[in-house]
Amino acid sequence: MSTRLDQVVKANDIRGEVPDQLDAEVVRALGSAFAQVVVLPEGEAGVVVGHDMRTSSPELADAFVAGVRDQGVDVTAIGLCSTDELYYAAGSLRLAGAMVTASHGPASTNGIKLCRSGARPVGIDTGLAEIRDLARWSLERSAVHPPSERAAPRRGTLGQADLLERYAAHLHSLVDLSEVRPLRVVVDAGSGMAGRTAPAVLPAHLPVLMVPLHHELDGTFPHRGPDPLDPANLRLLQDAVLEHGADLGLAFDGDADRCAVVDETGRPVAPGHIAALIARSVVAAEVAAGHTPAEVSVVHGSVASRVVPEAIAALGARAVRSPVGHSFVKELMARHHAAFGAEHSAHYYFRDFWHADSGMLAALHVLAALGHQPLPLSRLVGDGGGYVASGEISSVVADVGAATARVRDWGLRQGLEPDGFDGLALAHEQQPSWWLSLRPSNTEALLRLNVEARDPGTMEQVRDTVLGLVRQET
Repeated sequence: MSTRLDQVVKANDIRGEVPDQLDAEVVRALGSAFAQVVVLPEGEAGVVVGHDMRTSSPELADAFVAGVRDQGVDVTAIGLCSTDELYYAAGSLRLAGAMVTASHGPASTNGIKLCRSGARPVGIDTGLAEIRDLARWSLERSAVHPPSERAAPRRGTLGQADLLERYAAHLHSLVDLSEVRPLRVVVDAGSGMAGRTAPAVLPAHLPVLMVPLHHELDGTFPHRGPDPLDPANLRLLQDAVLEHGADLGLAFDGDADRCAVVDETGRPVAPGHIAALIARSVVAAEVAAGHTPAEVSVVHGSVASRVVPEAIAALGARAVRSPVGHSFVKELMARHHAAFGAEHSAHYYFRDFWHADSGMLAALHVLAALGHQPLPLSRLVGDGGGYVASGEISSVVADVGAATARVRDWGLRQGLEPDGFDGLALAHEQQPSWWLSLRPSNTEALLRLNVEARDPGTMEQVRDTVLGLVRQET
């Protein structure tokens, strides 16, 4: 049981195979531990629990609810929802939250994303490790002391709520699409939760005409995989954009907290270019509200395209670099009162959404930016600063430290100064200019490489050289 918990508790959430790693017993113990580690000591008013459309999600959500109630904590269950709808619930109801989902993971997996009230994160350094340890102890003890003997004197209550309309109204209060030019958008929900939220957020009365693609909820993902950044998972959307003569296409992951964008030509738009586009809109809104650009902060992940910090600098705003991971981004946004945050993985964060990420809110910002001017999306984003990116490449390595050291030594031989802010970063500022990031996975013996350069040849040469060093057998 100890091994199972070590395998499923990650740096920022809980995730594993069902039922081999995650089953109702384990999830009930995690719910009980969440109540004891976070909810009760911090004086939270209760817990709101939602789940996605995976076949295992209702049972696991019920188990988590039972564990929380075992500790005398009241629960509000909101049923099927997207992760950002759960964050809306945690923020607007001022409750701690739990979302049962494996996000973009395969159908055989599931997991739990936890937050405090106000959608404040729970990560490995802010409670998740303690939740893991307490759940482990509880499971090991359960053979001797049945759960009924460990329950609190009062069992928590269970209430139900449907927040979809209120969630949609809140998004509309943040981004108004009523005055945009007519737009046609193909929305590929990938059989995930955007199939429920998109029709509510993009109703028929808007100037935006939505063409639905794969909106039926199906946790087996019959049409495409749930990761929208995998090029193979965008092909049906690209075809549909061209077939319908759409202005753009949107693809969401399973829990709809990430959004990928395709322009009117069927070309995927890199997350960094979308982040720069949203940053321009957000900073402009802050300036219109009376702030100077220098008073506006924008947080970007350490692996974000250079397009992002360059766009922020061009606006006169302040760029704040963050390690990869939503808990780091949210913490820095709160510390700097940042208006917007972005990661290379198409997670987009908004101060006015409790510093949380929302794929649907990001989509509304893109639609607004496009609809308030006449250019097509391909011209609006342009060449994205002229950068060519490798995308994130993962390598299984036996010794992460040794592989990283080989790349660091290679950079030193070229006169480059290693940057250890988040893994290893190297930058070649002279022509041909390029930069790279090499980061260890938080949970596996993997190294993740991202390379960006001004031309394809340079990017490919650096990519292949570094991959050779990373994958070199010792």
